[in-house]
Amino acid sequence: MGADTTSTLLPATGTDVAWSTIKVPLALAVARDGDSAMSTSIEAALTQSDNSAAEELWSSLGPPSTAAGRVGEILRDGGDSTTVVQSQRLRPGFTAFGQTSWSLPAQARWMAALPCLADANAVLDPMKRVIPSQQWGLGIADGAALKGGWGPDPSGTYLVRQMGILATGRGSTAIAISARADDGTFASGTQLVTSVARWLIARQGRLPTGNCG
Repeated sequence: MGADTTSTLLPATGTDVAWSTIKVPLALAVARDGDSAMSTSIEAALTQSDNSAAEELWSSLGPPSTAAGRVGEILRDGGDSTTVVQSQRLRPGFTAFGQTSWSLPAQARWMAALPCLADANAVLDPMKRVIPSQQWGLGIADGAALKGGWGPDPSGTYLVRQMGILATGRGSTAIAISARADDGTFASGTQLVTSVARWLIARQGRLPTGNCG
């Protein structure tokens, strides 16, 4: 936390779409507007990954190009100077913002900055209340703040992603994980993400940690 360097276990190839992990900076952009009417949608988007709630948040920021710019400002605030938020719906049935290309290193660096940003608790608190069915990966760790994202590519193969903050006695570590299972299914992808998270948690005493300020 609070650092802009990353450590990589296995090199990530390419820059995959964010899927629902992008709902975190989206929710923070809306939270900063201070509209209490949006609090229920923020809760649903982050704890249940509710797409309808996320679309409400997106619409509240203005037309698509404006909304994309607002979410982009949140990414810049967290040190991500390269990711461009997608404003157009690229695939029928999927959100525009969910198709944003967001690399794992950029995601990890942004997550490391998130707890230090203004109004961060508006999203971090819901991220600690993810519903049981989505508590795979870092969700097996007590007190972790997390958000998963998943979806099929045009061939039907699922990408499963997760980003979160793992708290330790020495500080906190920001983690971003991505997986594609050999069988291409969502269930197998979540199992892989959980395996990575379990490996990290077992070695948390050796993880680089930090704090805000």
